[in-house]
Amino acid sequence: MAVASSSPETHELPHIAIFPFLAKGHTIPMIHLAHYLHRHGLAAVTFFTTPGNAAFVRDGLSGADAALVELAFPADVPGIPPGVESAEGLTSMASFAVFADATSLLRPQLEASLAEMQPPASLLVTDPFLYWTKASAETLGIPKVSFFGISAFAHVMREVRVRHDPCATLKPDDVDEDGNPGTFTVPEFPHIKLTFEDFMAPFGDPASIAPMMELDGKLGKAVEESQGMIINTFHGLEAQYVDFWNQHVGPRAWPVGPLCLAQPASAPAEAQPSWMEWLDNKTADGRAVLYVALGTLAAIPESQLKEVADGLERAEVDFIWAVRPKNIDLGSGFEERTKGRGLVVREWVDQLEILKHESVRGFLSHSGWNSVLEGVAAGVPLAVWPMHADQPFNAKFLVDELKIAVRVQTSDRTIRGLVTSEEVSKVVRVLMLGEEGVEVAKNVAELSASAKEAMAEGGPSCKALKDMISELCVKKVNGNLEESQDEKVDA
Repeated sequence: MAVASSSPETHELPHIAIFPFLAKGHTIPMIHLAHYLHRHGLAAVTFFTTPGNAAFVRDGLSGADAALVELAFPADVPGIPPGVESAEGLTSMASFAVFADATSLLRPQLEASLAEMQPPASLLVTDPFLYWTKASAETLGIPKVSFFGISAFAHVMREVRVRHDPCATLKPDDVDEDGNPGTFTVPEFPHIKLTFEDFMAPFGDPASIAPMMELDGKLGKAVEESQGMIINTFHGLEAQYVDFWNQHVGPRAWPVGPLCLAQPASAPAEAQPSWMEWLDNKTADGRAVLYVALGTLAAIPESQLKEVADGLERAEVDFIWAVRPKNIDLGSGFEERTKGRGLVVREWVDQLEILKHESVRGFLSHSGWNSVLEGVAAGVPLAVWPMHADQPFNAKFLVDELKIAVRVQTSDRTIRGLVTSEEVSKVVRVLMLGEEGVEVAKNVAELSASAKEAMAEGGPSCKALKDMISELCVKKVNGNLEESQDEKVDA
């Protein structure tokens, strides 16, 4: 039986069950949501995961006063490597849809646990890739919302694809007389022009397109039939697109971020990580540092990473690079030649802590939404290099609309094309040393202040979360559903 908390003060609170998709990038913001709910005294929380992910989740939930329930992941699932319980363990993105569908095998355990929860569950919050949880919530009579870890902009652009099928007219070889790719003008937002690559990149390599399209349809239907969506964004960042969604698409979306600001401060350690000491020394020397991190899901070829290494060496700026996989070869003598000016880290790092460090003045990123929000929250401008999923949409939004980033271009202008060392060097120098870099740094500083205001008590994100709980949460009293206190007053 799942018991929310032993703390007396949680017994009269709504009891929210949270179940993220089994991938670190999807789990982390939902862990932050649990902390935010606890810190503001809004709800008791029960968090679901699997044994293979439990240690990571348990560590992240420390201090959130949340219960943790482990659902046993089935063994010997066709198409999934033995022992793999998270998307990071997949050998290719082609098996992503298979893995997402396989999570539905957890449904009996989830429903049994939800049925036994004490106090009874008031609300179920799940990742949209767990599309099957909508049926579980209906079976048990629990309101359900989807937690979207992508931008409102990207989600609206997905709706554009569904409505207008731009790929019926756009072709991969469409180019104008200057060699630029053909574009589709978004009818609802005529200032936005998207390419074939922007629309096809979400589905990864060609082998995954059909199963990913099928999966996308399943999650879209589940979201449409749910009670709403939580979006990890904030009013000052994406008000136009959240408002469009709420007025013209639906279901209701509540912007409650950036949730990375709910991450509790790290406990003082006996010894600082070596990378933190290195950054402290850079501050003492008055040096500005570029942070480089290119995501955890997309597999980047060794040859491409060597181009990055060569580009960083050519750029002649100080950098810290979180590299994966840890045994990757970055080229003969690279680390020795850049020693002192650059630091390659092959262990886990606290990305937000790095970005918040006063020496860090730029971020070369894959433009995954978690990373974008952490950069914005820390006030660090970005160089964006989208590779798959929602990343092309994010990059366009950051560069063209928010103007808080500069774009890294592949040699053939496709998402999966090569980025040369010359391009890496050029973009890094623009970001760290150029006039455009000064302008994007100014813009992101303004958004950083807005992000902090949004998450503060009484801020728009805090208010949105309280409104959602007030509208959706129910309690079970003596076996009967009881309206929330706000609903009683309205009645």
